[in-house]
Amino acid sequence: MKLASYHATDGAIRTAIVVDETLIDTGIAGSMIDLITNWDAVKDGLAAKAAAGGGVPLASVRLASPVQRPGKIFAIGLNYADHIAESNMGTPERQVWFTKAQTSVNGPFDPILIAKGTVTNDYEVELVAVIGKGGKHIPADKAAEHVFGYCVGNDVTERMWQHAGPQWSLGKSFDTHAPMGPWLTTADDVSDPHALGIRCFVNGEKRQDSNTRNLVFNLWQQIEHLSQAMTLEPGDVIFTGTPGGVGAAMDPRQFLKPGDVVRCEIDGLGAIEGTMAAEG
Repeated sequence: MKLASYHATDGAIRTAIVVDETLIDTGIAGSMIDLITNWDAVKDGLAAKAAAGGGVPLASVRLASPVQRPGKIFAIGLNYADHIAESNMGTPERQVWFTKAQTSVNGPFDPILIAKGTVTNDYEVELVAVIGKGGKHIPADKAAEHVFGYCVGNDVTERMWQHAGPQWSLGKSFDTHAPMGPWLTTADDVSDPHALGIRCFVNGEKRQDSNTRNLVFNLWQQIEHLSQAMTLEPGDVIFTGTPGGVGAAMDPRQFLKPGDVVRCEIDGLGAIEGTMAAEG
């Protein structure tokens, strides 16, 4: 099932089911996190609603990020061999993690802001996993049971801020720098999250092109590692890493500027597309 968050005509953000090119409101009050938390109680009713049809054209609504205010947003760095090579760094022996702020969350087709005084904004297409069943000390062989669904993400990064010190989180947390979407595809509709083509285009030029089978640390290992330190909760977001082809590694380097259009896509999960815009 595909589940979206969208901007309703009354200004609220509501949840909906996406069926082909149609959007069907769930009729359930609350956020996507509420829906995820209560999934076992509502999923049969939502499946019936999807089968019944109706709704409005998907193109007639503005989609929001599937998860609006995740309790945690964690992202792993240096997790594709080609990206490690282009970064001139060694393969990590341990997973390298950083956080992104809640205020970096952005809609799948909304403008992406270039903050005042910054000139080294970059793109990073990533598979995003959203936690469904919470827990701590989750073993890798049980991790799949804790994933609610998947979507496309862009780990937009301000490179000068990222490398200004040993901690990456500030350079990864600028407002609007975590576009996600276009919807959540529930885990039961993704046969293998480690066999998905993943690509990024800038102004129509393909910059990144890989497959999630090339992750250094796979998603199950990521969940095992994170859950040793903290309790994972419904709606928590995990950015699983980006392949090679980022602008900072090009010669000459190619950073994003106002008007550039960044499209990120993953097989079976859809695509997101944002236009870079100068912060007002």
